[in-house]
Amino acid sequence: MGLTFTKLFSRLFAKKEMRILMVGLDAAGKTTILYKLKLGEIVTTIPTIGFNVETVEYKNISFTVWDVGGQDKIRPLWRHYFQNTQGLIFVVDSNDRDRVVEARDELHRMLNEDELRDAVLLVFANKQDLPNAMNAAEITDKLGLHSLRQRHWYIQSTCATSGEGLYEGLDWLSNNIANKVIAYVGYYLNNILENSLVFFLFVWM
Repeated sequence: MGLTFTKLFSRLFAKKEMRILMVGLDAAGKTTILYKLKLGEIVTTIPTIGFNVETVEYKNISFTVWDVGGQDKIRPLWRHYFQNTQGLIFVVDSNDRDRVVEARDELHRMLNEDELRDAVLLVFANKQDLPNAMNAAEITDKLGLHSLRQRHWYIQSTCATSGEGLYEGLDWLSNNIANKVIAYVGYYLNNILENSLVFFLFVWM
């Protein structure tokens, strides 16, 4: 039992890892966000044809972030990155009113995939620095987020170029993974205590 407790508490306090898939329509700002988080600076980007992957260290959590291209011909390839994804970041160009319905359709199509059933959803309402950008409440409505009753989701207003809102989003993700670990440890501790109680009752009978 001592070894079991050691394993549980090492899992509770060890450095955590989280696999993140970041998608969205083309030109939403995904790659800019990735390298702002990774390097803390703006890098010149071109449309992503395949993918970029980087590890972002934040609050004792190592986020492996997969940034996949969002052009319409590439989107069918998104499903190849679904496996083992714990968190989904969906980036929306808040200034692109013409394609917000298209973004909604792509998001809901993904969320219907079985491989993403347990993934938490973080929506980055990006490009909030632009004068005609939709706010987070409007994007929540346009994307139909309130209909996702079986999904743990959160929307964060962001500006990739300044970094505003990005770390608040990571905070939400890090809190989610921490809560899952605590729930895991609590579940197994409860099982251990129940089994121990049954054992002692059996011995004393």
